Amino acid sequence: MLKIWGRISSINVRKVVLAAQWLDLPFERVDAGLAFGIVQTPRYKARNPNSLVPLLEDGDFTLWESNVIVRFLCAQHPERGFYPQELRARFDAERWMDWQQTTLNGAGRDAFWQLIRVPAEKRNAQAVAASIAATEPLLAMLDAHLSRQRFMAGDAFTMADIPVACEMHRWWGLPLEHPPHPHLRRWYDGIRQQPAARGVLDLPLS
Repeated sequence: MLKIWGRISSINVRKVVLAAQWLDLPFERVDAGLAFGIVQTPRYKARNPNSLVPLLEDGDFTLWESNVIVRFLCAQHPERGFYPQELRARFDAERWMDWQQTTLNGAGRDAFWQLIRVPAEKRNAQAVAASIAATEPLLAMLDAHLSRQRFMAGDAFTMADIPVACEMHRWWGLPLEHPPHPHLRRWYDGIRQQPAARGVLDLPLS
């Protein structure tokens, strides 16, 4: 059975859990990181020298980096079609996964930290405003993209939808006034309503 190390409050752990649930894979999740500790222990660091979550154990094989784990799980089960076999389709999906991690996540991070993890009296309103200003144009771009197709990489669900859906769960969970973005909302609501999203995209932020 797969073992996923990491607290479910982490967006990166949520990606891996969502992938495993979408693939109907049995797994055990072990809380680790922040208040749960573990990640600084020698045993954990031997398997993930970054001392971060998530960490995947698949028998005697270990893997870290959330989007890489999502790719690995989807590639293990090609019959599900989440890891496209045709190269252009695959790298279209890869592109959106990298964009989530390098662009969208960075834009929204400060608003998340300030509004969820920083006490109200210590919040930096300028950091929140800058984060909103950086994120909303990206969401407008996503909305336009999803006006032309059902999912991130075409007309079928793929691995690309998993990290972006987790990012939208985090952004739309913030106590902000959110523009409608109807195509993005249609896509996200469709994913969120699936049984595989339970215990991931229906959780409050913390």
